[in-house]
Formats: sequence, structure tokens, C-alpha cells
Amino acid sequence: MVPRYARPEMSAIWAPETRFRIWFEIEAHALDAMAALGIVPKEAAEAVWDADRGAPPFDIDRIDAIEAETRHDVIAFLTHVAERTGPAARFLHQGMTSSDVLDTALAVQLARAADLLIADVDALLAVLRRRAFEHKLTPTIGRSHGIHAEPVTFGFKLAGYYAEFSRNRARLVTARAEIATCAISGAVGTFANIDPRVEAHVAAKMGLAVEPVSTQVIPRDRHAAFFATLAVVAASIERLATEIRHLQRTEVLEAEEYFAPGQKGSSAMPHKRNPVLSENLTGLARMVRAYATPALENVALWHERDISHSSVERFIGPDATITLDFALARLTGLMDRLVVYPERMRSNLERMGGLVHSQRVLLALTQAGASREDAYRLVQQSAMKVWDSDGRLSLLDLLRADPEVAAWLRPEQLEASFDLDYHLQHVDTIFARVFGPDA
Repeated sequence: MVPRYARPEMSAIWAPETRFRIWFEIEAHALDAMAALGIVPKEAAEAVWDADRGAPPFDIDRIDAIEAETRHDVIAFLTHVAERTGPAARFLHQGMTSSDVLDTALAVQLARAADLLIADVDALLAVLRRRAFEHKLTPTIGRSHGIHAEPVTFGFKLAGYYAEFSRNRARLVTARAEIATCAISGAVGTFANIDPRVEAHVAAKMGLAVEPVSTQVIPRDRHAAFFATLAVVAASIERLATEIRHLQRTEVLEAEEYFAPGQKGSSAMPHKRNPVLSENLTGLARMVRAYATPALENVALWHERDISHSSVERFIGPDATITLDFALARLTGLMDRLVVYPERMRSNLERMGGLVHSQRVLLALTQAGASREDAYRLVQQSAMKVWDSDGRLSLLDLLRADPEVAAWLRPEQLEASFDLDYHLQHVDTIFARVFGPDA
């Protein structure tokens, strides 16, 4: 985790204090269930909670010191709890294995992280919706292969991103549900030394579902799906960030990141205003996507468990969620303050002499009776002249002067094919699909 790209609330989920607090609650709730079942004395469970209420926070340095000797993190923690609690601590962890604590705690952390990420997406969706409606009818050029294609609106573009992040929200909700499972099932998952009712109690207390069947660990396909979902969200972040980077190019300049008073764009060139936020988002997205691969490789563990996944998850759990949280917040701020230039959009739309209307002329010719091959040839031969002139010639003027075109289309029919509003006639329909019929 790099502090530069971390926000406090998400980082706190992965702090040692939080991890040990979750571990304690898992152990203490399990002890409560054992006491209720008559397996351990009720007084022991009460004593563990009572000792915790009066104790200072867990001593991270002390736990680390014990682990340096025992070389086992859960044993180090339990030893420290025993030092704080006294004799009643001997009833903790009965019939449990370390992974019961580690995997259940990780599930809690990932579920909490998912809640923050879902809230992040909600904030982004609110901004995208507002900006989409703001520019619902702002004409701009649609591009395919980076080349002028046909007119769209800037709001239409943003509606597409809104729809994409709505899907991402649904994916995160699904991923959260899949990852939020509890396993308190013993050394190989058979409940040989612990009652399944203990697991059910801990799951309810920790806000998790019961893992239907575990080995010594929760199956890692769940984790792979979770981190793959984060990778998809990151890919969507990069797609929008790349769009902004292209729109901010000097030759395009249809939109740009907000440039604050006193901000500097270059140490050498005082005139520079660079798309640094969207470039940063592109890099962060690459990092989040990179964590999906080791998560997938963690699925194939040996038999009932090995620990090849453990070191991986110590990296990717905090790093992927903290980085994605930061990236979503940064993208939300970028889009909230994005500076949009409708006049430049209109200028770019019109700069190629009407070429963007070529398909309408093609269709008009075919509807008038020309073969598609002839219609394509007639439009293309004039369009290429406009292209070669870099838009200084007018497609409409060249077509007006072409007797073959005039044989099929009257002047008013030809001119009607250059109506910009024609391309925008179904924007309302699209917005209703994306935002609902009452939008």
C-alpha cells in the first residue's frame, strides 16, 4: 500500500488494530456459542469479554515480538490475549484451526471494503448522471478508430459510462455476497472437533453467510471472483480516463481536467495543462488489474490447504481495495469538475466539411432507387475530395454539383441529409433506457 494513493477509511480496514479486533471477535463469539452449547463454562466466555472491555488496545509490538519467537501469527495473538485475559483464555480456539480465524477475518475485511467501494461507485454514478443530463443535447463528434464517424452528444457519451458503472455496481454487490462467508469448521473442514452451530453463531455475529463446505480454508474461487470484479471496475475507470486524455489533447480540446489556480503543469514549460489525473488513473487501473492474476492462481491449492495463497493475499487484499477506492474517488472528483467546451465540440464536428453526414446521403440515394454500390461510389468520390482538402471543401457543395447525384436526389432531399438534429432524435429514448422512463 502506497500512502500517496490511500484514503483513511479504507486503509483503516487493513490496519493491524482492525485485524486483531476482528480476530478477537471471531474467537470470543465462538466461545459464546461453545458456552451456550455447554462445551465450555459460561463464566469463561464472560471473562474473556470482560477482560477485553477493561483492557487497552491490543499491543501490536507485543504480538510481533511473540510471533518472532513462535513464527505463527495466530498463536502469537492468542498468547497476547491470554496475557490480557488470564486463565479463562485457555478455552479460546477449542476445535478451531488458524484458517478459521484468518479466512473469516479476511471475509469481514473484504466485505467491509466492498461496502466502501459500492459507496464510491454510487458517488461516481451521481456525478455522471448530473453531467450527462447537463450535456444531454450538447452535440459532439462520435469517433471510431479515433476518426470522425457520426454526430452524438456529450451527454450520450456520459450515459454510456453511467450504464457501465451501474453494471460494475451490480458486480460489486455480487462479489461482496460471494466473498462474505464464514468457516469455523476445524482442521480439514469436517467439524470433527467443533460443533457446526458454533460456525453459524459466529457467521451471524460477523454479518457473514456460512460456507457450505470448506477444507481447512474457504475455497479461493470466491476470492478470485472478487479480485476479478475489482479488475473489471478498474478497466472501466481506465476507459473513461483514456477518453478524457484524448479529449484534452491540444488538437481536440473538447474537455479538460480542472486546472486550479497556482497549479503547475510542467517544470520546463509554463504553458502546460496536462491530464495528470486521468493519466494517474490509467496507471492505478493497471495495478488493480494486475492483482486479479495472483488471485486466480490462488485457486489451485494442494489438497485441503497449503499456504501459497497467504502471502499473496497479504499484498492484494489491502493494495487492490485501497487503490481502487482511491481511484474511484479521484475519478469522481475529476468528472465533477471536468471543464467542457461545447463550442469546440461543435467546431470539431463541423471541421471536415460535412463528411459526418455521408451515411445519410448514401441511404437517401438507395431509397431513391440507386444501387448500394453506385450510391457508395457517388458519395465516396466526393467525400475523398473533402478529406484530401482537410475539410476546406464542402461535401454538400460537391454533391450538389454532381449530375449523377442530382439524377437521384432533388436539392431539398440532399440538404435534408445534412440535418444534425436527425442524429440526435433518439437521445431521449436512450436516456430513458439508462436512467429510467421518468428521467
